[in-house]
This record gives sequence, C-alpha cells and structure tokens, in this order.
Amino acid sequence: MTELPRYEYVKLADAIAAEIASGKLPQGAALPGERAMTELYSVSIGTVRRAVVELRKRGLVATLPAKGTYVIGTPEPTTD
Repeated sequence: MTELPRYEYVKLADAIAAEIASGKLPQGAALPGERAMTELYSVSIGTVRRAVVELRKRGLVATLPAKGTYVIGTPEPTTD
C-alpha cells in the first residue's frame, strides 16, 4: 500500500520532536520565535503555528503568552 503524503506542519512538528528527543532542544529550552522558524525551516508562518499546536497536543511544548514556547516533555519512543 502506498504511504499517504504528510502535511508540511506534521513534518515540521516531527522534525522539532526529533530535536527534542536527541537532546538538541532539552527540557526547559525555548523554541525559536515564529518568524525565526519560518526562515530556519523554510516554511510559512501558518505552518509554524500549526506545528506548534501539534507539539502542544503531543505534550512536548507549552506556550506562555508574551514569553514564548518552551520544551516541557520528551517524545514517547516509537515501536514500529
């Protein structure tokens, strides 16, 4: 069966989750700002915002108004 293409925001969320899992973004670390992430990952601001929402749903980050988005958890290991 052919694998369905993933949405761009899911790819970005997965990339950031991998950085969290590897320790590149440790617990308590701040994610770059939205505009910085648009340039860093070459995506639109809408993609960045949806990716952050996805990471919040996964329990990996928390956003504090006027403060930024911070790593609060680590991804569960996958059992593929």
